[in-house]
Amino acid sequence: MPAATGSRVFGIDIGGSGIKCAVVDVCAGRLLTERRKVATPAESTPEVVGSLVATLIRDAGWQGLVGVAFPAVIKHGVAVTAANVDTSWIGTNADEVFTTATGQDVTVLNDADAAGLAEVRFGAARGVPGVVILLTFGTGIGSGLFLDGKLVPNTELGHLEVDGRDAETRAAASVREREDLSYRVWAKRVQRYMSRVEALFSPDLFVVGGGVSRKADRWVPLLDLRTPVKPAELLNEAGIVGAALAAVERRAVEPQGG
Repeated sequence: MPAATGSRVFGIDIGGSGIKCAVVDVCAGRLLTERRKVATPAESTPEVVGSLVATLIRDAGWQGLVGVAFPAVIKHGVAVTAANVDTSWIGTNADEVFTTATGQDVTVLNDADAAGLAEVRFGAARGVPGVVILLTFGTGIGSGLFLDGKLVPNTELGHLEVDGRDAETRAAASVREREDLSYRVWAKRVQRYMSRVEALFSPDLFVVGGGVSRKADRWVPLLDLRTPVKPAELLNEAGIVGAALAAVERRAVEPQGG
């Protein structure tokens, strides 16, 4: 186990079906240990998930900063929504839940924001000035908005109304699978959605992530947007890396006690 230093942080990515974790070198944006994945408990309450996260950290022999990517809007550590986890998370201080359960210093942020942070620092959007929008296509559509590399948190652009419908109910990757759509047909829906985002924000770059980004060559070339579109580069590691980055960056800006 690599020693806990200022450049090493334990990153955790919590999803509706799985929880992934590893030690991250936040200076290089890479995992220092093998990524571990366990199933998200069916009873995904704060108590149950907090206990499981504590077990993962204990099993890793980790002591130090921890970052957690979580499927919810997170404001000042508090979960305002809950996507694919128990609704008892709503109104719960997730920072406190994990900090108390683990005995470590834990920072929690939205999962798409975490993935975007990793891509801006080390991936497809590295060094890109101006407005960058990451869109993750999975069960729903997550989003991360950045201005000159700085995160504007909790944008939830997957819930924009497009043609009278919540966008992710038409253009999420899960919809393509459920309705057995070809990539060409699905790309038309993605085009309609991303055109709406483009009109609202005029970004300098779109980064598209989620599992479907592995097959970007089958649908990204079908998009016709003014804005360049790049597939995400960190893939399944993005949430872990971004969560770790958020933890160390929050520590860097917090006033130190004295």
